[in-house]
Amino acid sequence: MTKGELIENIAHSRDMNLKRAEAIVNTIFDTMTHALVDGDRVEIRGFGSFEVRSYKAYVGRNPKTGDEVSVAAKKAPFFKTGKELRERVNGD
Repeated sequence: MTKGELIENIAHSRDMNLKRAEAIVNTIFDTMTHALVDGDRVEIRGFGSFEVRSYKAYVGRNPKTGDEVSVAAKKAPFFKTGKELRERVNGD
């Protein structure tokens, strides 16, 4: 499902126009993004949680040439599924 499909689905299921549904979806995503940027964890019970994980710098290899490549330290968002979502996906 794409963001556009999500917006359409919300608009049709709640009998609202697409602009309003888009504003709602964008507000939710923006709020979650700002929380992660600020270092907070976002938890949606039954669905899952988002957090930022830090990765140390390391020396890797270019797969084509085999040359060593320095990879800088970075942060990346991480999603962990909630128990209820895991069970629904697995048909439990």
